[in-house]
Amino acid sequence: MSQLFYRYMLPHRAPADKQLVYVPYWRFKGMIFSSLARGVEHRFMDASRQALQSAHFPLSLGLRSQAMNLQFVTPETPGRFLQPHIPYSEVLDLFMQKANAGLKGRLFTQAHIGESINLIFAPFYVADRVYDAVLNQPVPGVGDPRDIEAFAGGRPDWEIRFVATLCPACGWDLTGERNSHALVCNNCNSVWYPGKKKLQQIRFACLPGNYGKMVYLPFWQIRARVNGIALDSYADLIRIANLPRALRQEHEERPFRFWSPAFKVRPRTFLNLVKKATLVQPGKKASSRLPRGPLHPVSLPLSEAIETLKINMAGFIKPPGKLLPQLAGLSVEPVSHLLVYIPFRKGHHDYVNPDLHLTVNRNQLSLAGNL
Repeated sequence: MSQLFYRYMLPHRAPADKQLVYVPYWRFKGMIFSSLARGVEHRFMDASRQALQSAHFPLSLGLRSQAMNLQFVTPETPGRFLQPHIPYSEVLDLFMQKANAGLKGRLFTQAHIGESINLIFAPFYVADRVYDAVLNQPVPGVGDPRDIEAFAGGRPDWEIRFVATLCPACGWDLTGERNSHALVCNNCNSVWYPGKKKLQQIRFACLPGNYGKMVYLPFWQIRARVNGIALDSYADLIRIANLPRALRQEHEERPFRFWSPAFKVRPRTFLNLVKKATLVQPGKKASSRLPRGPLHPVSLPLSEAIETLKINMAGFIKPPGKLLPQLAGLSVEPVSHLLVYIPFRKGHHDYVNPDLHLTVNRNQLSLAGNL
């Protein structure tokens, strides 16, 4: 499996003399956007599924992965950790079947945004039968508990890798929130993004603003090649979205960019920001200097923003009846990207950019860590 995932475990209350057996569960957590004839529907999903094929253990974790404090698995963690037998791709198909069961009509395209893939190990132990070590109670399973010995497993052989948060360019301390995918160096005016083995510098820009007390929210600006529909310039956007604009030569010369929030927020708000920012096409007077005001953390990675491209198109193309059926067969290839900080005025309940007509509820942002 090429996707990055984290390994966690649930806490237990087992007697000290019991040998713990940790059973793997795949967990999907994220927003699901589905393009249908009547529009783009959305939902948030947090589900788990056993990564084995065993009747000895519950099929899912229920609410435990949401309600309990998860801990990282390290090589020093005692216990026998069973290896997953079912690949995540197979479990994801089951999750999507469940999510799509209530959809009505033809599904043109679908995206999983803010998707976090975790492998969660639940503790059990074997006595006269299999016991749930979280509740310290028997599991209503079937079969001989000695069969569990046949599953491959052992001590965890993986570890957490840390990267020093020092600027690779100047050695200054980088700043950023715990959940941020981008770290900032205020000394040499640079922004860094985690790579496979080291931090990588990324291009960024900042839009001007003078709204008093401000906060800068990050957005991904993505240049993409769309094969099948002409969408290279702002003029193409006017035509495809049927915008009330008089076409001018400057529109033909102005490149088109997709926009997506680089932070997590509720699905409805996220979808609204994706559409509005793309239709407005901000960024004419962007600066290459980091702003002096507070920066909201980049909690949505670039890879997730790229997943929004087709759903973004589904939200603004008109007439939908003619163009939506083409979405599934379209090829949308990202060419370049830019991290853009957009200033928002701090209101009592909302962050507002009056020039771009963008609004984000402050409470939604403060609770976005649960998404």
